[in-house]
Formats: sequence, C-alpha cells, structure tokens
Amino acid sequence: MNRDLIKVLVVDDEPLARALIIELLKGFEEFQIIGECSNGKEALKFIKRNSPDLVFLDVQMPEMDGFGVLKEIQDETLPAIVFVTAYDQYAIRAFDFHAVDYLLKPFSQSRFEKALLRAKERILEHPPSADITRRQISSLLENYQNKAAPLKRLFLKDRGKIVLLDPETVNWIEADDKYIRLHTSEKKYLIRQTLNAVEAELDPHVFARVHRSCIVNLTRISELHPMFNGEYVLILGGGTKLTLSRNYRDRFFDKFGKL
Repeated sequence: MNRDLIKVLVVDDEPLARALIIELLKGFEEFQIIGECSNGKEALKFIKRNSPDLVFLDVQMPEMDGFGVLKEIQDETLPAIVFVTAYDQYAIRAFDFHAVDYLLKPFSQSRFEKALLRAKERILEHPPSADITRRQISSLLENYQNKAAPLKRLFLKDRGKIVLLDPETVNWIEADDKYIRLHTSEKKYLIRQTLNAVEAELDPHVFARVHRSCIVNLTRISELHPMFNGEYVLILGGGTKLTLSRNYRDRFFDKFGKL
C-alpha cells in the first residue's frame, strides 16, 4: 500500500449513498478507498482496526449514529471526519468533534470537492493551523445559516395541472419504484422523485422516516403498537397502518419523544 495515499472509509446505511461517494472519490488519485460500512457498530470496528485517514460518516444510522461512533474512538486515533446528513440541525454538533466539514444530502459534485479539499488540508497539516480551523468553522456556519428552510409548498403535476400542496397536509409518503406516492386525506399523488430527495426538503420536526420505503407525518399518528420483533405498527388517524422498522426505531423516538 502506498503510504502517500490518503486512506478513506465511507460509512452510510444507504447503499446508493455509499456508491455515490465512492464514485466521486474515484476521480482523485491521492485518495484510496479502503472500506465501506453500513452501520455505526461496523464502522467503529473498522476504524479501530484499520486507522483510516478520512471518514465520510453518515449521522443518522440505526443502532449507533455517527456521533455515537466518534464518542467511542480515542482522540489520538480520531481520523479526519466529513459528516454526511440530511438534517442540518446536526451540523453544529459537528464542532464538538472538530469535523472537517459536513455534506448536506443531496449534495453536488462541487460541494463534495470542496469538502474533500478541506479534508486533505486537515490531514496534511496535523494538527491543523488556527487559520485552517477558523476557515472550516466559518464555512460550516455559512452553510448552516444559508441552508434553505423546509419547503412551504410542493409543486406537483396532476392530470395536466400543477398543484401547489401544503406539505403538512400529507399524511404519509411511500416509495413506488422510481416514484413516490404522497397520501393526503383527499387523494394520492404520484411524482417522479426519490424518497431521500423529498425527505431532505421536508421539515424534520414534522416528518420522520419510519421504514426504508416510507415517511410519515408525525402529527397524523394516533397509536403505536409494539411487535414481538422490535418493530411497531403505527396507526394513523384515518386507520392506515404503517410499519416502524427496527432500523429507524431509535431515530423515530428521538424525534417523536421517548415513551
């Protein structure tokens, strides 16, 4: 292994998200991908055994989130970290771990390249100079402050018309192949968009991912029924039943409140 190469680990519970970062990294010869992990516990073991120089770390993961991973790592072995998140309220917490940067899903190639450049600066100059640290913090604050607020209207095409829909009238959303289906009390709307993309635009205080293929409006939930396998059945006001999977259970209760 060439010691001059910067060793990179990619951690995300979504295969497509990992694949995107890996594909973007292939354009930079000085970075070597040494592994990928799909959950926090797996990432923790990998980091301790392989000592990567840089980790792209998803914040929201089942069982152990990105911050939980870093809490378990000793400072002297802490790699450079670029957080990856769909929710920018986590960005400020990145300061507690001296993160190089954070990427807000969905991110552009140019934004990724900027994060990669900052990571390279941090790794090549260790410990980082005060000037680099100030620039990193300034950039994080700028991105945090300039992030667009959650969508106030959804623009949907319906039978030749464009419908402006208040997101809070949506009861739940399900993935349907290359489309998503929005369920309101009056009707359903089918639009060509990914669940990840629409999740990033919705208010995280109102909507929560409860399953890999489902997002629910928290205000519509009337009952939760625990199942023997650690999952829950969510009952919405109109009687709709949805599954809260184990992978999203802890994240859900963090938003909805511990019961």
